[in-house]
This record gives sequence, structure tokens and C-alpha cells, in this order.
Amino acid sequence: MFTNGVFDLLHTGHVALLEAARSEGDALIVGVNRDASARRLGKGPDRPVVPEGERARLIAALAAVDCVVLFDEDTPLALIRALKPDVLVKGADYAPEAIVGAKDVEGWGGRVVRVPLVQGRSTTQLLERLRRGV
Repeated sequence: MFTNGVFDLLHTGHVALLEAARSEGDALIVGVNRDASARRLGKGPDRPVVPEGERARLIAALAAVDCVVLFDEDTPLALIRALKPDVLVKGADYAPEAIVGAKDVEGWGGRVVRVPLVQGRSTTQLLERLRRGV
């Protein structure tokens, strides 16, 4: 299986996604956006808060994760094509047609799984709460 993300300020929503992804098969590879790639996603000038090496180490330490790969491109498409996962997992906030690599994975006989989000849990929301002192 493969999933990807920035994983800035690890929270229960991230863990739930990774555990759900891992439950889909035997090994989970996680693509983590390098800092420059994360900044290009437009989440804010101060993002990511946690540097790429630390984010990758935190994700790799989770029991659900078998391997972490940092990538610098705007999307993980090249990584998905190189790895050829049987299962591509993303959060349900992504419409099926918006999931990068979905057509490729389905094209070689794999499947795409959308995992429900943990409501009220996101790095953006966490940072907003921290900034308000809540």
C-alpha cells in the first residue's frame, strides 16, 4: 500500500489514516513531502512547522508504517509509478478524480481506497488553536 502527505504536527487524524492504510495489505510505504514541496502546497509561509527529517522519522516510528520515502515533487506521481503499489490510500476529503496516481494504480490492476477523516483533526486546525492560546 502507499499513501502520502506532509504530516506536519502529527495528530490522531494522521494516525487513523495510516492505520487504515496499513489494514489494506501487508506493507505500507508512506511518501512524505520534503519541506520545499510542502511549502509549494500553499498551506502558509510558516509551514511546515516540523522539518522534513523529523516528520519522516516520526512517521517511520509508527507501527502501521513499514517504509518512508521523502519526495520533492509537487505530487507523488513519479514515486507511485516507480513503486507500483497494489493499493493507493488517501483521505476521503479527496474526490476520486482528484487522487494523484489513481488512474495509474487502477491501470495496473490495483485499487484506490478513500479513508474517512477524523473530524476536527487537522494540522491547520491545531495550529489555529495554538495561535489562539486554546
